[in-house]
Amino acid sequence: MQQKPDPLSSGRPRTPRTREALEDLVGTELGPTAWREVTHAQVCAFAEVTGDRQWIHLDQDRAAKGPLGTTIAHGLLTLSLGPALLAELLSFEGFSASLNYGYDRVRFPSPLPVGARVRMRATVLDLSERGPAIHVHHRQTFEREGSDRPVAVADAVAHLLPQHPHDAVGAVS
Repeated sequence: MQQKPDPLSSGRPRTPRTREALEDLVGTELGPTAWREVTHAQVCAFAEVTGDRQWIHLDQDRAAKGPLGTTIAHGLLTLSLGPALLAELLSFEGFSASLNYGYDRVRFPSPLPVGARVRMRATVLDLSERGPAIHVHHRQTFEREGSDRPVAVADAVAHLLPQHPHDAVGAVS
């Protein structure tokens, strides 16, 4: 798919309020977001919550002697930043609810060292319908400052519900 740049990129999130406005975004790359540092404290908290206490994430001394030379963030920690970063690019406040429906594909092409900064771009890939809901299929590309390779690429699906029943996809007025 040929990506088109976002002509309205202004540091504020795009706020489509209708299916037609969402359709206008298909093929548009939004972003990038602001940079965010991933800290050792965040990695430790994520390890505690998930139980993933692998040394490459937590043991700074051992990781310094390891294959990557430093501790790295969990791939799933990086992925979990997606909703907050997406909110910088795209707002679904015109809909009654926006839910994370899931991911079609997720890859972690390169590591994210602890202390590095990450940002995200999003490209709206397609729309589909599921009952009254609209599914917004979009690619989230997480970039590490100073690297040409993304640290994560995820094809995500947002599940949007209309504000009013008469706004539902296929509704008859």
